[in-house]
Amino acid sequence: MRKWFATHKSTILYTVSLGILLFLLRWLELRFMVIRYALEFYIGAIAIVFTAFGIWLALKLSRPKVNTVIVEKQIFLPRPADFTLNEKELEKTGLSTRELEVLQLMADGLSNQEIAAKLYVSLSTIKTHSSKVLEKMDVRRRTQAIDKAKKLNIIP
Repeated sequence: MRKWFATHKSTILYTVSLGILLFLLRWLELRFMVIRYALEFYIGAIAIVFTAFGIWLALKLSRPKVNTVIVEKQIFLPRPADFTLNEKELEKTGLSTRELEVLQLMADGLSNQEIAAKLYVSLSTIKTHSSKVLEKMDVRRRTQAIDKAKKLNIIP
């Protein structure tokens, strides 16, 4: 290895000195370019910074703050004027004629007292009929009973 280095010493020294000289010339050229075009370098740097800031801000502002939830809900169209009672569903529920009448008056928006006055019975009788309607329709509230009866085509 020493013998090879000794024979090629001048070539290696010449190559290294040319490399250093080339590096110095490129460094001086770059330095003069920076000095000569300093304003353009600063303007370019500012443009790059503001472009990056604009992209970041646009992405930040366009991102939704709330997750969108899509809710699918079944919509029932209004019943036609010619209502036909679904006898089959009425038999399945087991509602009596009086309970069906009470259900229809509940659907009309009457309170228990108003239903009792309209049918000429006591308030406790209407409460009994109402509870039986809810039990037979397998629901917990009057509104649920009315909705289910309309879907089953028991009341208009």
